[in-house]
Amino acid sequence: MAKSYQRLRLILGDQLNASHSWFKDKDPNTLYLIAELRQETDYVVYHVQKICAFFAGMQEFAEALDKAGFKVLHLTLDDTQAFSDLPQLLTHLIQQHQVQCFEYQRPDEYRLRQQLAVFSAQLSISSQSVSSEHFYLTDEELPSYFSQGKKHRMEAFYRKMRQRFAILMDDEGQPEGGQWNFDANNRNKLKATDLPSVPQPLLFTNDVSEILKRLEKHQIKTLGQAQSSLLWPVNRQQAKELLDYFCHFCLPFFGTFQDAMTGQLKQQGNNRQWSLYHSRLSFALNSKMISPQLVVNTVLAHYRKQQEQLLCAEPRIDLAQVEGFIRQILGWREFVRGVYWLNMPEYASLNALAANRDLPSWFWTGQTKMKCMQQAIEQSLEFAYAHHIQRLMITGNFCLLTGINPDQVDAWYLGIYIDALEWVEMPNTRGMSQFADGGIVGSKAYAASGNYVNKMSDYCATCHYKVAKITEKEACPLNALYWHFMQQHQTTLGNNPRTALVFANWLKKTPEQQQAILDYAKGCLNNLEQL
Repeated sequence: MAKSYQRLRLILGDQLNASHSWFKDKDPNTLYLIAELRQETDYVVYHVQKICAFFAGMQEFAEALDKAGFKVLHLTLDDTQAFSDLPQLLTHLIQQHQVQCFEYQRPDEYRLRQQLAVFSAQLSISSQSVSSEHFYLTDEELPSYFSQGKKHRMEAFYRKMRQRFAILMDDEGQPEGGQWNFDANNRNKLKATDLPSVPQPLLFTNDVSEILKRLEKHQIKTLGQAQSSLLWPVNRQQAKELLDYFCHFCLPFFGTFQDAMTGQLKQQGNNRQWSLYHSRLSFALNSKMISPQLVVNTVLAHYRKQQEQLLCAEPRIDLAQVEGFIRQILGWREFVRGVYWLNMPEYASLNALAANRDLPSWFWTGQTKMKCMQQAIEQSLEFAYAHHIQRLMITGNFCLLTGINPDQVDAWYLGIYIDALEWVEMPNTRGMSQFADGGIVGSKAYAASGNYVNKMSDYCATCHYKVAKITEKEACPLNALYWHFMQQHQTTLGNNPRTALVFANWLKKTPEQQQAILDYAKGCLNNLEQL
């Protein structure tokens, strides 16, 4: 007969927070559940490394809790295959262990939060939901900063957060360095002379061969390249090592080159430097192995320590690097979460630009003649990662210009990126990248021609297409597609002061030039599979 427990506590795969108040006391009558479920592996088609990372993290967390003296039930796909979904599994365990109270941390995904709320309401035993104790802002505070359907601007929110939490503020309550934002300093292109200084990323060697066997046994459909030795952090210690590595080797140039892209390192046979100066902490953060407060405080402490040292063996870190990084964590990460929760579930169906085309099949192979797209997609398939500009201004820009259905864009981003959870992915893709929310997240549509790609990368130099051409043979498709997009959505976007100059330049072209551009763009749109 199974042991009885007074309380059952559920821990989801993105709730690996060892600092949660649940773990301040050990109660032998409390059973903690961590479970692999088909309900989650089959929601979209996920990158195989993403599933491996979450499953490995869940196993590590279960083992850590067990060693610390907690009662833990860690179930694999083998153990849960008889259950169609999470409620069915929970019902079985509650009956099996004669549980009197069910508790869970509120999920950060609307679908799961609704599922557990409905399940709990139907229980004949007591139930309770609690905070995940992870973010700067609690669930209850979000309505004070965000309103449903209202257009919000990250910069205003970010300043409020800086002031509230006294981060990078001086004694007079002013932003350190005399300005809030150093983004203008952070748009540098990597030159060939910069490449030797790009650090090798810190990679881990986590054995996930048993997880891979399990995925194959249960015929879990995945995308991307599998690696039996997973390079991503799967526990708190590894996450802290990655944070420390970032502070010492990447932070000194993070801000300067955070928007830069390069294909030269791969051409030189050095594909190990694919993450440039980026921290790659997003998976550890979003699975809650480490907290945003720990990340921000560690970066600040490292910066302050360097400031106090007259001599330092490491490259100097200036304020622009630190501010640019903290803006992503304290600003953007908290901002998109607020947008998500105050606008769901309606947000998931917004399609302000009526985009309805299908993603080209080469989004799953990288086999396209467009060098920028090939580079971003191949890297994503190999490592389950691409940095924010690759996502926004390469793959995202292409989807925006070609009018890809935002449902398909959401599913692709959610599936392929190791750090993509719906609360952070959807406002970034459907909102900022695709402008499908009509401007709730972004003040303009982030559309760009080939000129932007050429400005921020070295991709164009070795591309099949010619970035300087618009309608001639082998002209970069992005050029004509950009003008077609702007012309198509002139009614929606024309009154935006940030795009007024674009439309003025369009009107300067002769009718013949305009028609040639639109014809070239339509040819591209009719042949997306061949680009």
